[in-house]
Amino acid sequence: MKHNWILFLAALVLFSCTEPEARRPVTQKTSTILTETLNQNKKLIAAETKMIENYIALDSTKIYLTSSFGFWYVYDAKVEEAKNTPKIGNIVEIEYDLQDLNGTIIYSKEELGIKTYNIDKEDFIPALQEGIKLMKVGETITFIIPSHRGFGLVGDENRIGINKTLKSTVTLKSIKEK
Repeated sequence: MKHNWILFLAALVLFSCTEPEARRPVTQKTSTILTETLNQNKKLIAAETKMIENYIALDSTKIYLTSSFGFWYVYDAKVEEAKNTPKIGNIVEIEYDLQDLNGTIIYSKEELGIKTYNIDKEDFIPALQEGIKLMKVGETITFIIPSHRGFGLVGDENRIGINKTLKSTVTLKSIKEK
């Protein structure tokens, strides 16, 4: 019995001198989560692109152009004469609307009114930020805006839902140099 107590005390002293190691939480690697998210986003963008291309194919009366900034556009009223296009820091006035691809108006031109926008100096719909720079005063362009170049995952938290493809007809009213 005395030997058991000695062994017990020796074991207690031996094992109490080391600090216990905390268990590591079971987690996925961050790179795995990022890869899965990227792959899912690529699939969403591919599906949305196909839907937009189908929409454009059905509209055989217009010739849509593809932007390197990830949207499509068609001139409704084109100005052929040489005029300036907006540059960074210019202040423009535009009239625009927002609708879905079915033509349902989400925000009308009357409701939105004339918008004053400082080119690349304030937050605005990403596709329209780039699209306005293509325009001359007096031109009207209809833009097809995929969700990732519009309001994306959150929508506008009002009338535009998540991952909503939009169509916007924009008229450039004026360009003012700052």
